[in-house]
Amino acid sequence: MTQSVPGPTAAAFFDLDNTMIRGTSLIQLGKGLYARKYFKLGIILRALWLEAVFRATGAEHDGHIVEARETVLSVIRGRSVAELAHDAEQVFHESIAERIWPQAQALAANHLEAGRPVWLVTAAPMEIAAVAAKHLGMSGAIGTRAEAVDGVYTGRLQGPLMHGPAKADALRTLVSEHGYELDRCAAYSDSFNDLPMLTLVGDPHVVNPDPDLLRHARAVGWPVHDFRTPGRRRTIVGAAVGGAIVGGLAVDLVRRVGS
Repeated sequence: MTQSVPGPTAAAFFDLDNTMIRGTSLIQLGKGLYARKYFKLGIILRALWLEAVFRATGAEHDGHIVEARETVLSVIRGRSVAELAHDAEQVFHESIAERIWPQAQALAANHLEAGRPVWLVTAAPMEIAAVAAKHLGMSGAIGTRAEAVDGVYTGRLQGPLMHGPAKADALRTLVSEHGYELDRCAAYSDSFNDLPMLTLVGDPHVVNPDPDLLRHARAVGWPVHDFRTPGRRRTIVGAAVGGAIVGGLAVDLVRRVGS
């Protein structure tokens, strides 16, 4: 009688935005969809402002996350799943792949080379998460899912936004399904909002951390990986600087769309 070989019991879980990539994937997706005439200029300008706040303050804001989610859902309502999957993959290769931190990719590769499954666990849309995981050679991805009926998006979520406690709950389910042991697993994130996920595992790491997560990591002795150069590390700045960032992003967007 042949006995089945047990699978690995240790795995690694990586956040996407500002952990595996520089900046926010949802904003890049928004720029790409705007270039493809999914929505009007006012929406993308608001998205650029949210990105400026994210860059300037070094922290995610729950209200902004909810706003971004509702905006994306309204934009894709009535679109086909196949169309968005195609466009999201194009956008990833156009503007997100180049934002991957080589050092973060090396961390993931080290786990893979050691025989440990590596998963992307992110609040980003599943359409982007799946492409990113495939590009990075990962085992799979957990992302926020938009509801679709008969291959067309309804404008509602399928399940929760993969953020905060919901991300930790999804990770517990994944671990249970695959037989991983949490105390042998590692997790990587930049955001204090991911504390529920980080505290689940035996080997938590913080990457390009926001101020709150950095303070916590130092207090409890977690490893800190900061790939940002001193001049590019996030600091709290005034709204005028945020406005300047928006202006620069807007000019860049117009240039890209017009080219």
